Amino acid sequence: MQLLHELVPAATVIALLVNSTNPILAETLSRGLQPAGRAIGQQIRVVSAGTEREIDAAFAGLVQQGVGALVVGNDPFFNSRPDQLVALAARHAVPVIYPYREFVAAGGLMSYGSSLTNAYRQVGVYTGRILKGEKPADLPVQQSAKIELVLNLKTAKVLGLPDHAAWPRRRSGQVMPANVGLWALMRSRERL
Repeated sequence: MQLLHELVPAATVIALLVNSTNPILAETLSRGLQPAGRAIGQQIRVVSAGTEREIDAAFAGLVQQGVGALVVGNDPFFNSRPDQLVALAARHAVPVIYPYREFVAAGGLMSYGSSLTNAYRQVGVYTGRILKGEKPADLPVQQSAKIELVLNLKTAKVLGLPDHAAWPRRRSGQVMPANVGLWALMRSRERL
């Protein structure tokens, strides 16, 4: 929330997109984001969508409601539709923060979350350990140790965001080139 507020300081109303067909996760995300919004003086509006058509309608409603930015909830339904979400954000000129860098690589503005690549790598390590004879029940549950912040500088420029090129340099941590027009900030979870 703070990152989106820093990048789009003029946005006083920020929406959270949640999946209406996953009410437990939607409620958890909503409950978690409300205090973060209040802490920085932001009004949070929760927008629900459970189908592709509802996603289209949700984006159209954002513009009508005067929403200045959007947080896309981490949900498998949304994670499988990066092209649709990024295209709608571009069409409606809404700054959006997504849960994974794949959205940013598709043209989205910003992502903040764990690395899917690292998660898949860990799955491979665990698979190898199981194939070598370890019992799955004996393996510890692990959480991603790295969080990455990725910003698409081209999208930031198209949206007319101020200081889009200088913003990465104001953040602490290790800035790594991710792709043409992208930059990534990798930090270990312990330092967040």
